[in-house]
Formats: sequence, C-alpha cells, structure tokens
Amino acid sequence: MRWFILTAAFMVLMIACKKPQSFEYRGMQNLRIDSVGLVNSKISLDLMYFNPNNFGVDLRNVNCEVYINHNYLGNYHLDTLMHIAKRSEFILPSSMLVDMKNVYKNALGTLLSKQVLVELKGSTRVGKSGIFITVPFDYSAMETFSMF
Repeated sequence: MRWFILTAAFMVLMIACKKPQSFEYRGMQNLRIDSVGLVNSKISLDLMYFNPNNFGVDLRNVNCEVYINHNYLGNYHLDTLMHIAKRSEFILPSSMLVDMKNVYKNALGTLLSKQVLVELKGSTRVGKSGIFITVPFDYSAMETFSMF
C-alpha cells in the first residue's frame, strides 16, 4: 500500500511539473541612446516577450547576445527575479554596451535599410515553486528601423 501511495504521488508530481516552454519574442520598443563613444556606446531598449505557458513562472536570470543583420551588437545580462503571469506579454527593460567597431563597419547598410534583422541568442533561468531550469532561446525577427 505504501508503494502505491508513493508511486501515485510521484506520478501526480511528474504530471504537474511540466517543463516550461521558451518565451516568444514579440519585438522591441523605446530604443534610446544613453551615451555615445568611439569605442563603446550605451543603449537602452525594451524587449517584448510572450509567455506561452499555461502557468506563471519566475524569471531569475537572462544572458543574451544581440545581433543586428548578423553582426554582433552587444551582450545583455539581467540578474533579478520577476514573476511572469501565464499566457501574457511582458517587457524586459534592457541596457547594454555596444561595441562600436561592429556598428561602424555596417552603419551605412543599416542606415539605408528600412528594416533590420534582430537576433537574440542566449538562455534564461525560469522556474516555479523555487525549482529553476535553464531554457535556451534563439529568436530572430525583422524590425522596422528608421533614423529619420
């Protein structure tokens, strides 16, 4: 009888603990240039995501590399705890140092185009009830970009 109860409890626990799905990238907004330098510049932007899970999760850590038109722009790191509601959009405020040598060599093509390919590659720690796992992500989307 004891084994039956333990097995049943284990099965319920396994069914209830579904692995979280990766967040869906929805876009970016509020791009701001905080400081400009010859070697590094600092930019801020809001990254919009959607939580496709049928349960809320806690976001603990984000490490993300940002690419524009396949060129490395910078690394974003967030080390805070925030709760993400189930099946909802949320915004990650982002700030990063940009390596200007990569921007300089591709600036003309980016400035002349109306859209740019934004790629985000990295991982995040998400969890529920104090149990966290690392979930990798790799998003890409065309974004409308205009300097004028």
